[in-house]
Amino acid sequence: MVDYGDFEEVVEGKQITTQEGEVIARARMPQKGEYIGVIVQRLGGNRMEVHTTDGKTRNCRVPGRFKRTLWLRPKDVVLITPWTDDDSKGDVIFKYNSSAINQLRKKGILDSLKSDF
Repeated sequence: MVDYGDFEEVVEGKQITTQEGEVIARARMPQKGEYIGVIVQRLGGNRMEVHTTDGKTRNCRVPGRFKRTLWLRPKDVVLITPWTDDDSKGDVIFKYNSSAINQLRKKGILDSLKSDF
């Protein structure tokens, strides 16, 4: 085979693997009006208590379009959007996987969350 140099290999369109075997994760970053949080407690139905990076604890729900795709448990790291009329409530819109959580920790985004959850 012909060696074409040091290129990154794309696996399944989501992960990039270097020649050393490291996987570079592309974590979804919060946009304006979104916060990262940790699920503290499930309250029943599609509701849960989430501690967010801005220091607040919000009562969040999973919108109907995500009910079948998001399986959430306590200590999961999620992305939420607060409601416009009530800041103490919000919607869970995304769940981070373990490699994305490691990337967020390296960037220092999860430092404001307490580590005892």
